[in-house]
Amino acid sequence: MKTWDIIVIGAGIIGLSLARELRKQGGSVLVLERGEPGHEASRAAGGMLANCGDETPTPLQPLAKASAEMYPEFVHELQDESGVNTDLRSHGTLLFPETGHAPEEILGANPLPAPLEELEPALACAGRLAFFLKERSVCPRVLTEAALKAARHRGVDVSSGTTVLAVDVCGGRAVGVTTDKTSYQAAKVVNCAGAWASRIAPYPIATRPVKGQMVCFAMPARELLKHVVRSPEIYLIPRSDGRLLAGATVENAGFDKRTVPETIQRLRHAAIAMLPALQNARILEDWAGLRPGTPDNLPILGATPIAGYYVATGHFRDGILLAPATARAMTQLITGATVEQDLTPFSADRFALRAA
Repeated sequence: MKTWDIIVIGAGIIGLSLARELRKQGGSVLVLERGEPGHEASRAAGGMLANCGDETPTPLQPLAKASAEMYPEFVHELQDESGVNTDLRSHGTLLFPETGHAPEEILGANPLPAPLEELEPALACAGRLAFFLKERSVCPRVLTEAALKAARHRGVDVSSGTTVLAVDVCGGRAVGVTTDKTSYQAAKVVNCAGAWASRIAPYPIATRPVKGQMVCFAMPARELLKHVVRSPEIYLIPRSDGRLLAGATVENAGFDKRTVPETIQRLRHAAIAMLPALQNARILEDWAGLRPGTPDNLPILGATPIAGYYVATGHFRDGILLAPATARAMTQLITGATVEQDLTPFSADRFALRAA
């Protein structure tokens, strides 16, 4: 039977980025995906690389900052190895904060570089307080496509349509995995299964699915909106090809990925209120995805009590942003190198410790 050095469970942006990084260190890597690579949370994401603002939990800020700084080089490498353009945009974000939020409470808040009506003439936000955030955005669908092709280019093996049921343990160590079809052997295993991470025996992973619904417009003019817009009622993410994403809900609805017409209409109306030119814009599609949430909304990154078994999941709304830093930190941990980031706040056993 063929064996690998490392098995990565899950072919979303986290799993693919990690597999590629591990492969760069010389190990043989197999990625196992229950569905189609990149077709769950990664495909459903908006693509804001939101390392600023007032929503990033304090323990996550160093990792988010490091990952945002890594993005240009990360994307350059993926594009070079895959030939896929990821639509990395650096126009920045216009943040309309919640009432009562002072500038000093907002990480990375800057004054607007010009009057709002000059920056975005089509926005209906006259008189509202706004800040400028030096953030980027990316198209998650092509980013994940690029990561998949780059991983394969590096020699990573990828098997889709196979569900991992359990990590196999012998003598207290991980020795491979059992799927619904067969078994695979490896000295190390990493659970990057997102919202499905908790379904893999034997070690309990405290993840849950958090549903998010989104709608995508065809902008009447390709340059109708240049900046990402974040507000309490809606966020708007323009793409270079003229698409505009509007979202997103945060719902505890189990593994239900169906869209709700009333919710999509509510998102549509909120987008139009912010950007009236969308009134007659064509809706290209709507969808729902399942983010991997955790009890404290922080990722789970690190080793488990089972030797050779690691976890990198629970990124909630920040999986796209955190992919490069997660891949680097977890590769350093798995290969025994010095880990540059402090992963203590994200330990796999923190929930078990609290329950004890």
